Amino acid sequence: MSRAKNRIDSMKAKKASTIHTLEGLGKELYGQMEKGEFPWINMPSRSTANILYDEMLKQYVLGKKDVKRSSRNIRHIRPFTQLVWTASFAHELSSMSKTSTLRDVFYSAQAYDVNFKDQQESDNSITDLETVLGLAREDFNVYPEERSEIFGDLTIEYTVPGYEGRQINLTMHPDGLAIGPALTTADFIETKADKVIVIEKGAMFTRLIEEQAHKNFNAILIHTAGQPPRSTRHIVRRLSLEKGLPVYVFCDADPWGMAIAITIIYGSVNAAHLKELATPEAKWMGLYSTDIERYKLPHERLENVDIKRLYDMQKDPRCVEEPWKAQIDDFLKHKSKCELEAFSRYGLDYVVKKYLPEKLNEINK
Repeated sequence: MSRAKNRIDSMKAKKASTIHTLEGLGKELYGQMEKGEFPWINMPSRSTANILYDEMLKQYVLGKKDVKRSSRNIRHIRPFTQLVWTASFAHELSSMSKTSTLRDVFYSAQAYDVNFKDQQESDNSITDLETVLGLAREDFNVYPEERSEIFGDLTIEYTVPGYEGRQINLTMHPDGLAIGPALTTADFIETKADKVIVIEKGAMFTRLIEEQAHKNFNAILIHTAGQPPRSTRHIVRRLSLEKGLPVYVFCDADPWGMAIAITIIYGSVNAAHLKELATPEAKWMGLYSTDIERYKLPHERLENVDIKRLYDMQKDPRCVEEPWKAQIDDFLKHKSKCELEAFSRYGLDYVVKKYLPEKLNEINK
């Protein structure tokens, strides 16, 4: 039996389990009403007081505090109704093997006269459902808009209906391939790559493809388009776990670039209810604050919002170790920031011929 066939069978079992879990929630609510009760749902609290840092997992997790959302409480009726509709819509998607985006969910609700005031409220309802069920939204086929991309020597085999068994190599398109549901759930068949380089900026991702970085460094390249969507973090984690590939994160030299690397490596506070998105073996390769002076890169002054973010990061338990601590201190000392595109001052191939070889060598000593 092929790995792809095993993966398809696993996905079918996961789908059946998801549908069963959703139907179990519905039966529980019906049971409450049959007993003459106002229907209610218990769920882990996502308040900041219940988000704890797990030293062993090296990521934030939810604590043991629960909250009860009851239709008996007039303040709960709106979010309770929205949550029940979201569960119903998730059941429809799962049963019909259809996918939806976060934006689609927001608009789909209007067809049922379930109105969210904005997408943030809709997204919160989806996150509540994840927390109630102990599942990720991808399990019930809700995905973000596709914006991340991947390029490199990795042959995948699709497992989505209608494309089962079809294989492609991810070097097939010179602009990279979008990381959507079909790619996220595909089976990883074969790769000769021995590392993954995750890149924050689209311009640098394109530059590295043009400069044959995937060949020069025998790497799979992944573009996060800023803060990475969860599907992208899932792909990074899979490449690390399933293929044993070391992961290196390449971001702007500013607190927001650092935050991207931290999210990939340790996970995010907002997804503390999920434990399968972090890649703890990944390494931040820069840009570091100290790289600005070392490589004489064009830079700008940190703004007040940047400085505030750095002070907040000093209190983050994920940032107390190196290289995070030293780089935060250096940012605050020199109050400078720099973008990946700053390497262009030295020519189009400098980052491939100079920076990346030196940083990979240093990190792997």
